[in-house]
Amino acid sequence: MATVRGAEPAKRRTGARTPVGSTSLAAVAQVAEVSEATVSRVLNRKYGVSAATRQAVEDALKQVGYERPLDNRLVLMLTPNLKNPIFAQQAERVENELNPYGLKSIICPVYPGTPRERDYVESLVDAGVAAIVFLSSSNTLRDADHRVVQLIESRGIPYVSINGGFPESDAPVVSTDDWRAAEIAVGHLHDLGHRRIGLLAGPVDNVPADRRVEGFLRAMAKRGIEDAEALVSRQHFNFEGGQQAASALLADGVTGIVASSDEMALGAYRAAERGGLSVPADVSIVGYDDSPMLDFTAPPLTTVRQPTERIAENVGRILTALIGHREVNSEEILIDPELRLRGSTAPVRR
Repeated sequence: MATVRGAEPAKRRTGARTPVGSTSLAAVAQVAEVSEATVSRVLNRKYGVSAATRQAVEDALKQVGYERPLDNRLVLMLTPNLKNPIFAQQAERVENELNPYGLKSIICPVYPGTPRERDYVESLVDAGVAAIVFLSSSNTLRDADHRVVQLIESRGIPYVSINGGFPESDAPVVSTDDWRAAEIAVGHLHDLGHRRIGLLAGPVDNVPADRRVEGFLRAMAKRGIEDAEALVSRQHFNFEGGQQAASALLADGVTGIVASSDEMALGAYRAAERGGLSVPADVSIVGYDDSPMLDFTAPPLTTVRQPTERIAENVGRILTALIGHREVNSEEILIDPELRLRGSTAPVRR
């Protein structure tokens, strides 16, 4: 189920209006009170146009009913890496949503908030970039260098963020409901009789990680479990981070673990093994993402699944609307995750 904070977003329209020709270009220039050359620069997202002038031209384009064509345009997708299967899966599904509109994706693995991210954008904006997708990139980091957003907005390039938005921007955001994900995982373990439940959380000031911590503490308090803050261990979203965090929690006597990624959950498997414990006989573990191949882990990992296909559907609808110069709602869209039961959870051992 998708939740939108605010009004419903604009509905998809598959038809596109006829692109502006030379006569219409003159009409747009007249309405905006600028030269035809300036209109052309705005249409082609060139440098050298002030924000006020660009907005005047954009308003004039709407007034004359112009929509940018969707054919032969590039969509840049910025993601932390493709080693994590969930990022590759999400990028592929967004690309599948864009292909029917003639949009071609360029997937760029970057370290979020670094010059490398800006370099990718700066080198490609003149190549006909129609839009940009921040796929769990610098949009997830509260204290990252967000100058890349200033660059994009100065060129009038629309963008959408996945799993967290930029605090200084009202651009559209589509996210998995991380609060709900924590509630689902805690509820499942609690129903199995677990009361000492720990959370393997991501780094501080990471938007999805912070949201899952909030959801975890809320879910624990709802069930009358106090002092749950002591059962939160924050590390990186990878195998080593999960192993280190789980080792500390297991030493503190937890019987159930909620991991913030499937990689962290597999790290918890290793921590349990090295501690002489069995999964799920001694400790139950819930992952997050639903990465491929989880059925083949030992035991198969119970996980909270990110709805990548529904995220992609919303991103595709919003992007084509933005490129087509149609209004969209800027409120964050939250998509409900779901629990995938496998073999890594069991009733607590009395």
